[in-house]
Amino acid sequence: MVDTQRLMSRKMDIDRPCAARIYDAFLGGSHNFGVERRFVERAEAELPGITEVYRENRAFVRRAVEYLLAHGVHQFLDLGSGIPTIGHVHEVARRRTGEFRVLYVDNEPLTVAHSRPLLDDEPRAAIIEADCRDPESVLRSPEAAALIDFDRPVALLMSAVLHFVPDRDSPAALVETYRKALAPDSHLAITHLTADHDPATAGTLERFYAETADPLVARPAKWIDALFGDFEVLPPGTSHLTDWRPDPDQTSAVPRYRVVHGGLARKPE
Repeated sequence: MVDTQRLMSRKMDIDRPCAARIYDAFLGGSHNFGVERRFVERAEAELPGITEVYRENRAFVRRAVEYLLAHGVHQFLDLGSGIPTIGHVHEVARRRTGEFRVLYVDNEPLTVAHSRPLLDDEPRAAIIEADCRDPESVLRSPEAAALIDFDRPVALLMSAVLHFVPDRDSPAALVETYRKALAPDSHLAITHLTADHDPATAGTLERFYAETADPLVARPAKWIDALFGDFEVLPPGTSHLTDWRPDPDQTSAVPRYRVVHGGLARKPE
């Protein structure tokens, strides 16, 4: 059982890099500080081109959202969302339809504070300050009640968030709790750091993030695949992100770093 009192204790901290603002900095956003930009510079110096890993992750989310919209799923619950900029879920959705709902969830106070003004003009999207390790605080929040109908299909996005959940907080059991809360024909998207193909790079990222407010852990691809439980993993299966439904004009060049594994699965009827 996760100690919810511990989860509620996170304070605003601008002296250490945080994962949400690091991601924003890698994507070229403006909602980050010098500590995050220095993190990016150090990472790029040691791992030239590592920025592409973060862009690949965001591109996967875009392709997954486009797939989901095309298959009639219009509700999105994005856990550990970070700052909703640079082509995030609601921006992708509103290019395709006016019928969508997005609830972003993050536990870092300044991330949420930065995000709320960005969503002021979008009534179909909102962000709440909550910890994904406390499903009750997410699923029973007033914002979830206002935006998301859990009796209908929902797309649960767990993109680059579970590698920040330590083993002591039982990440596999956590995902199972969320899966059970979803209606049939809901979908689950997961991306996660793995060391299977490139242990040196994954180890370097673990070392870098150990100095931040959000340490991470790489896990085996088989472990990541098991998170989908009895959901039907959709073609082409789980894979390195650039191999998942690539855009027609996407280059076929082998990516330099193969350290993020993921896929999309559907809850059966």
